[in-house]
Amino acid sequence: MSVSTVATTAPAPHPSRLLYDACPLCAAPDISALRTGNCSGHPLYKPVIAPTMVWMRCAACQHVFTDGYFTDEACAEIFSSTNPNQQPGAAFEQNRYVSARIVERVARYVTEGRWLDVGFGNGSLLFTAEEWGFEPHGLDLRPSTAAGLRALGVDAHCADLTTLDAPGHYSVISLADVLEHMPYPGEGLVAAHRLLRKDGVIFASMPNYDCMAWRLLDAGDANPYWGELEHFHNFSRRRLYALLEKYDFEPVHYTVSERYRVCMEVIARRR
Repeated sequence: MSVSTVATTAPAPHPSRLLYDACPLCAAPDISALRTGNCSGHPLYKPVIAPTMVWMRCAACQHVFTDGYFTDEACAEIFSSTNPNQQPGAAFEQNRYVSARIVERVARYVTEGRWLDVGFGNGSLLFTAEEWGFEPHGLDLRPSTAAGLRALGVDAHCADLTTLDAPGHYSVISLADVLEHMPYPGEGLVAAHRLLRKDGVIFASMPNYDCMAWRLLDAGDANPYWGELEHFHNFSRRRLYALLEKYDFEPVHYTVSERYRVCMEVIARRR
């Protein structure tokens, strides 16, 4: 995908996005353009989407986010196709080792019960959690992905996390590279809190905007995340922890991620 550039003037609003009028995390109105990125080289790019992404910064909480989120029509275009490596069962042997290290860490805090993976992609995390004795359940916004997981015998639904009505039903909810895709991540955390049992945990991963690895990519003008089509947010560890605590989660474990470049992983316990 294309590398980003520093913004001078923000491009005109595009009909594929609904613009934020305040910070999507803290609701402060003082937001300004930070820079732009080009998403036209992304494998899922469709011409209905504006090729230029405008990134904003909140003066109050310093969160970095796009100027808007996709309309329902734009989402339908994007979700009509999937990267081959995100098809259920793709590269299952290689992914099993990475997933095993994640499940092993989560199992230090919760040892059994229903594991809901939101945006499960190739399904590796659920397949591996089942080896530990968890009952796997999947949720994804792509109909073909949900159908593919069901074909492998795993309970899966095409639905938004916030629409589930199953209070206290799950022991673990994994949001692996999910919160940065949500227009309002706080709504996802409210839903996760409601769906978890009292001693449940969430597992979350995403790029870490505030680390040396990120800054080195920027310095080399080689940071792919400024042009990441489906991302609306760039989280720092500090901002993520503050958001988790706001919605009654206690971060209990942090590490760097093996899943994608320059990413972090956090386990947080439901309060």
